[in-house]
Amino acid sequence: MNLSVKNLRHPWLLICVVLVCASSAIAQSTQIRLKLADGSYITVDDAWESPQGVWYRQGSLNHLLAKEKVKKIERTTATPTPSPVASTDDDDHFEASEVVARTPSNNGVYDQQAWIYLKGGARVEADSASQSPAGVWYKRGSMSIFIEASRVDRIEVEDPATVTAQAGKKASGWSTGRAGLDSLIRQNGNKYNVDPYLIFLVMEQESHFNTGAVSPKGARGLMQLMPGTAARFGVRRAHDAAQNISGGTRYLRELLNRFNNRVDLVLASYNAGEGAVAKFGNKVPPYKETRNYVKKISYRYKRNIARTKKTATTTVAKDAGER
Repeated sequence: MNLSVKNLRHPWLLICVVLVCASSAIAQSTQIRLKLADGSYITVDDAWESPQGVWYRQGSLNHLLAKEKVKKIERTTATPTPSPVASTDDDDHFEASEVVARTPSNNGVYDQQAWIYLKGGARVEADSASQSPAGVWYKRGSMSIFIEASRVDRIEVEDPATVTAQAGKKASGWSTGRAGLDSLIRQNGNKYNVDPYLIFLVMEQESHFNTGAVSPKGARGLMQLMPGTAARFGVRRAHDAAQNISGGTRYLRELLNRFNNRVDLVLASYNAGEGAVAKFGNKVPPYKETRNYVKKISYRYKRNIARTKKTATTTVAKDAGER
């Protein structure tokens, strides 16, 4: 069909056709997805194969996946749906402290303060984070920590207004995701003079906050108490959160007393047993699992202490200057 102006009785018809075609082309965009071996998909900005594997780009970062983990690269033309118009209803208004961005930032790159929510409801605070199919790398201060993808539920970015409003009086930077469990941790920490954050870290590592957890060796509950340890501290129902946390906290207190508050030896004893620590001259045993356990928890714990002391010193200095 010849649509030249010369052959048309109505030249404006050509203009309409051109506009419709242009609008259609603009409305469509190419969507690139990786279909993984486990059947799941990941949307990316670009992807290509190489001898090393499948490279893909998200934002300004390039990632590499082994060839056997990717079934194929899918490229489809998608028509984006229009964004909903923001409501002006008063019921949709929130206080600044309640506002949280629930959509991913920069294709998996979060360059501002965020909460990483773990499966089961727990969450950890991050200064920044980068997400890939393998998991999430996040930073707190100068520390970088990796969480496997199987443990991550979602990431929520804190609204800048929230960060500003809460500066200097932020929460402890941790939560199990369950107010009752957080309360039990703090109550037992205060009762037995054990830092609640240390209890939280041990519990996260031991059970990922699963009250029904049972290890191959028979350790049970949130703090993964062995039957002998549970009996020693009067824990009759190891899967009862209150009893388990109480027993685990009392055990930590006993170890802190025994090793003169040496957190590394406390953690080594919790993981490998007091006998193993004593066997190697009150040093961390040369077991790979134990050393990784001690390194992972103690580093996070020490960083938190350093940050807390810095905040406290700044607050004291500020208060002194105002007097």
